[in-house]
Amino acid sequence: MTPHLVETTQDKIVEVVSQHMTSLAKKQIASTLTLLEEGSTVPFIARYRKEMTGNLDEVQIRDIQQVAKKVSELSQRQNAVLKLIADQGQLTKQLNSAILNATSLQDIEDIYLPYKQKRRTKAMIARENGLQPLVDWLLTHLSATRSQINAQVNDYISEALPTSESIYDGVHEILSEQIGQQALFRQWLRARLVRDGVVSTTLKRGAAEKDEQQIYQQYYDFSETVPHLKQNGYRILAIDRGEKTGILSVKVTFSDERAFFFMKTQLIKSVTGYAADLVIAAIEDAYKRFILPAVTREIRQELTQLAQEEAIKVFGDNLYHLLMQRPLKNKIVMGFDPGYRTGSKLAIIDENGKFLCSQVIYPHKPANKQQRQEAVTLFQQLITQYGVQLVAIGNGTASRESEEFVAMHKPDHVQYAIVNEAGASVYSASKEAREEFPNLHVEERSAISIGRRIQDPLAELIKIDSKSVGVGQYQHDLNVKALDEQVDVVIETAVNQIGVNLNTASPQLLTHIAGLNKTLAQNIVNYRNTQGTFDSRAQLKLVPRLGAKSYEQSAGFLRIVDGKNQLDNTDIHPESYHIAQQLLERVKGHATDSALTALDNEMMAKTLNVGRETLRDIITSLRRPGRDGRSEMTGALLRADVLRIEDLKVGMKMQGTVRNVVDFGAFVDLGVKQDGLVHISKLAQKRVTHPSEVVAVGDIVDVWIESVDEKRHRIGLSMIGINSLSE
Repeated sequence: MTPHLVETTQDKIVEVVSQHMTSLAKKQIASTLTLLEEGSTVPFIARYRKEMTGNLDEVQIRDIQQVAKKVSELSQRQNAVLKLIADQGQLTKQLNSAILNATSLQDIEDIYLPYKQKRRTKAMIARENGLQPLVDWLLTHLSATRSQINAQVNDYISEALPTSESIYDGVHEILSEQIGQQALFRQWLRARLVRDGVVSTTLKRGAAEKDEQQIYQQYYDFSETVPHLKQNGYRILAIDRGEKTGILSVKVTFSDERAFFFMKTQLIKSVTGYAADLVIAAIEDAYKRFILPAVTREIRQELTQLAQEEAIKVFGDNLYHLLMQRPLKNKIVMGFDPGYRTGSKLAIIDENGKFLCSQVIYPHKPANKQQRQEAVTLFQQLITQYGVQLVAIGNGTASRESEEFVAMHKPDHVQYAIVNEAGASVYSASKEAREEFPNLHVEERSAISIGRRIQDPLAELIKIDSKSVGVGQYQHDLNVKALDEQVDVVIETAVNQIGVNLNTASPQLLTHIAGLNKTLAQNIVNYRNTQGTFDSRAQLKLVPRLGAKSYEQSAGFLRIVDGKNQLDNTDIHPESYHIAQQLLERVKGHATDSALTALDNEMMAKTLNVGRETLRDIITSLRRPGRDGRSEMTGALLRADVLRIEDLKVGMKMQGTVRNVVDFGAFVDLGVKQDGLVHISKLAQKRVTHPSEVVAVGDIVDVWIESVDEKRHRIGLSMIGINSLSE
């Protein structure tokens, strides 16, 4: 029959998306999809098309985008499978209906399995030898005796099947494969495994020596139900890694008896007979050989996918807060990249991030006494000569010794901060770093990166492979494509929320502005280098290959400080400048809080023929020109003294910086060599589902020392107070 295909009209997609996102009106979904199809970016839609979408935020817009994509992918696969089965001449009305009613890709694949081209099997060979009619006869004569079956078998003896045993073997193979390919059985088992399955892990024989540090010790004899394991994604990722490294054996188990009973009930009911016994044997073989292995693989893949999605989300949240840390403006900074044998690299950065000079000192052993004394002299000379106000110390090798050195020899007015240097070495050896500082050594570039990270985290971290910044869990085991997509989303969100200075932004930063790409970003920089600084947003239209759509999408996120038009230093879009000008005329050009807040927004929106949301944003921008959303975020924790792990005592209250948030807690930098762990149970008095509900990367938090293990370099922390520790 000719297949009835799925129609993928926008109305159909809107209908399905609305079923997944019930809190949204169909009009909101339809408007958002239309804007996306027209080439609008998510940041642009969220910021400048609020009236069209009903004030949807970026997360909601991206959710609509993702669900719509899944709907389209499902429809495409349904149509592809319908055509493939129809081409084989095996499509029936019932089969067509089953495929059209499938609600997941897995359901479609279950239905398609018997018709899928596959490698040559024993069952195929048995069919080629003419045994399918005998199998069909058996299934309609389940109460047949052995002698009745033997009478049928004799008719199938041939050169290819010379004995009754070979015929019975062929019948068994066909039965097992047919049963194993039934969608009903796979779907039933999948549902039961998701609800009642158990994941068990054991130490592989002879693998103990591979796990010298006993990282996987808790999984040497471990079992947990599938539903409970779903709630602890970090365990799934740990199990996957342990299996991949050859340390752990993993299996998913379920009651064979329950599965056999269900399949027998469906196929033979209560019929008895030799034919029924043959089917029962095929049921058990099909279950063990085809159904159970396939479904357990699917369950493992689903668990891994869920764990990876959660880990990618955690990574994205951590990265966002890392990028959005408040910059330390108007400070001359010394970047201090610690080292032992090769020395510590220093870089002086002015208030605007411009590199001034570099120096290498040898403050630590194995340097001799004279070299260490010279290090003190050079360090202090640089501070005095350049007016250094802050020392940014990388947290890598020799970090704590360098912290002691800085604290001991700096002037009293100079502060220091420990900076997470993860990824600095990767960046310093990159093409971008070589192009920016072609005459500097790798180590010198690393010191510059460390210094700039504290001045403007976003501008500097944007240059680094985000997987190297050390703010996730198992990020190197995650799906690369999905992780990269999440990184792109997070960076796009952060960059466009803040906006960038059109005359100083790097190509890397400009690339992430809505409507721009790598080529356009470089073209902007080239134009800036040849034509001079931009003095208006309108000049963007003169940049080669930057068309009307790119200008529309990007202009509002690009700022010009001290330009011809004060509106160019706001996040007001040029398309709304006439509205802003009329507002300024009404307050006589004085965009003060009192003058603007005195306006009747509802009346003004009608007068100016503009949406209330857009008007509200324009007024906010006029009140705070050049605003930077990071001003409300946490900045670096500045220190003037130094601590060692030996100084820590149980019950001591301290302040630290959250360096990483993972499923089971948060790691906090206290200013000693080892970060401390606040377990999820110690984050708050109330029950915490995930640590991100309480803390974020970059937060400065009060903690109490709960335990100190100097030998293992482990520090246990609590955020619920000293009184709670003694209860």
